[in-house]
Amino acid sequence: MSPAIPLFKMSVGQPQPLGPQQQADLSWNFAVYAPDATKLMLCLYQPDTEELLAELPFAGRSGAVWHLAVQGIVEGTLYALKADGPAQAEQGYYFDPQRVLIDPYARQLNRAQVWQERLYRDKSHHALAKGVLRQGDFDWQNSVKPCIADEQTIIFEAHVKGLTMQHPEVPAELRGTYLGMCHPSVLTHLKALGITTVQLLPVAAFMAEPRLSALKLTNYWGYNPVNFFAPDPRYQFEDAVTEFKTLVRTYHQHGIEVILDVVFNHSAEAGADGPVLSFRGLANRQYYLFHSHAEMTDYQNYCNFTGCGNTLNLSQPATQQLVMDALRYWLTEMQVDGFRFDLAVTLGREHKRFNPYASFFQIIAQDPVLSKAKLIAEPWDVGPFGYHLGQFPANWSELNDKCRDSFRSFWRGDKGVLPEFTTRLFGSRDIFFKHHKPASCSVNYLTYHDGFTLHDLVSYQDKHNWLNGEENRDGHSHNLSCNHGVEGPSTEPAIVQQRYLHKRNLVLTLLISQGMLHWLGGDELSHSQHGNNNAYCQDNAISWLNWQLDSHSEKFLHFVQQMVTFRRDFSSVLRLQLQDDQYYMHGDKHQICWFLPDGTEKQQHDWHVPDRAGCIFRITNLSSTQSLLFVINGANNSLPLQLPAKPWQILFDTSKQDGLMLPQQDPLSQYLQNAHSISVWQ
Repeated sequence: MSPAIPLFKMSVGQPQPLGPQQQADLSWNFAVYAPDATKLMLCLYQPDTEELLAELPFAGRSGAVWHLAVQGIVEGTLYALKADGPAQAEQGYYFDPQRVLIDPYARQLNRAQVWQERLYRDKSHHALAKGVLRQGDFDWQNSVKPCIADEQTIIFEAHVKGLTMQHPEVPAELRGTYLGMCHPSVLTHLKALGITTVQLLPVAAFMAEPRLSALKLTNYWGYNPVNFFAPDPRYQFEDAVTEFKTLVRTYHQHGIEVILDVVFNHSAEAGADGPVLSFRGLANRQYYLFHSHAEMTDYQNYCNFTGCGNTLNLSQPATQQLVMDALRYWLTEMQVDGFRFDLAVTLGREHKRFNPYASFFQIIAQDPVLSKAKLIAEPWDVGPFGYHLGQFPANWSELNDKCRDSFRSFWRGDKGVLPEFTTRLFGSRDIFFKHHKPASCSVNYLTYHDGFTLHDLVSYQDKHNWLNGEENRDGHSHNLSCNHGVEGPSTEPAIVQQRYLHKRNLVLTLLISQGMLHWLGGDELSHSQHGNNNAYCQDNAISWLNWQLDSHSEKFLHFVQQMVTFRRDFSSVLRLQLQDDQYYMHGDKHQICWFLPDGTEKQQHDWHVPDRAGCIFRITNLSSTQSLLFVINGANNSLPLQLPAKPWQILFDTSKQDGLMLPQQDPLSQYLQNAHSISVWQ
């Protein structure tokens, strides 16, 4: 080791910015936040073998930040850290001069971080992935961010690996990679579907939990971060950073946004018995949140508002800076368009309670970069008082689980849900109040990665998570699903027909609802996870999308494409603005009229008929007088209709011709609406 030290010229360096940064003289400056450490070492390694080149002591310290500048580092050299200090776990100190640590600000890792118990126990540096020191220029080819309006946004949720692992047109060596997502066949599919925005499950470097590794499973979804800056090498062909930038550039060139599912609520270091990988070994007391007893902090009792063993302390300035720096990095250096924040209530907890005016939200609101991004909150966590739908700032959108449950409940045939169903359909204004927030604050969805797929929603009554190794105890049991008489796959024509009709009704309901829309990638392909509603550990064909479609799936895909086009083509569906809502003063205003089956206008007392399972409404654009009529029949019987006011031209009926656009017919004034179906008229 000592002969290698003269190759490097060291100096004190600068305390800002945190992390590694190459200087004009080609030296590298390192700055690390470690307020309680007594000594910090920079460990340099060979790029190919991870052979140790040198251990260099940090020469400078400014307050809580250690810093060092090094000349002579070759491009691609690997690095890690070691921190010395008190080893008193009961006081929250986990320093160990023999254990290597991942730099929280590392921009790239040389390999995927996997749990290797023996190497970790032996304190081998091979137990951890290393940071890569590379200053790579990238040609963005004048691509620009699409900046899709919120109300026009249709999000496609995708897993980088699962999207292309079974795609027959993607070259085998690129399947499951960032570059695989750039393949023309994938982009053609997304554009034909009318997708404006792709939301990627976590791509920041992560590690599967030791428990899963022992079961020969993995954390497929990636919600267990070890670093917030580095794109995970699992999805690289050669260079994760360059290839991720290529993905973003390619999607922007095709007019599609890229937003990231980010996890800033916990880390892979888990609870008090978890591994020391990065944050805990440098500033455990600052990065994490702890319970207190008798006004004394219990550093062995991590707050677990996430269900993952620990909770990041976003009210602590250093943690705030870490998260804000990571967000700005992804928006500027990686050019992504926004974020979906996992368990976002955790980010707004101050003094352990959620505060809608928390400093986290205030910093984002005033930041000239962050405030322009798409910001989507999962408005809950698993801590006390953790549900806060509708309480995030007006420039945030929020996942509306009430919308999901209401749509599912109505089309399953539950009684007495019509009033709530229509409230959810028109933007959940009991939650996102008129004048104060736009309807696009509500992210409406049918399915998400954590739950049944759309096809499983109409094929399974109960979850089937036995392969997850928890005896089917994991996953949500409140699915509001319906199997139409057979649990699982069926070739019975009547059952297949009922299931696809059920799906078409759900899809059309989503696409005429007011809000930002979220689509689970693969639902358009009728993808099934065989009843597994928590496939977080299934890195196999259960989770990978199947692109081989039968005739039923092909027709359903065509239906989804047409319904997205319908939404895009009619402003009254895309962005409904009622006269009594003054949030937007500009743009067209609309009027809604509700009708009974006999064509007369609906009265207030008609909403309180408990067995009513359908509704008829007309949306009129007051600027153009263009009107659309919607007939929704969730009942078990056909519904004879007297269409209101004048004859109408039918556009489509979910119960006819697989829900596809109908050929032009003579206008009608009477119609028989089939059971469990929707028709739309012009």
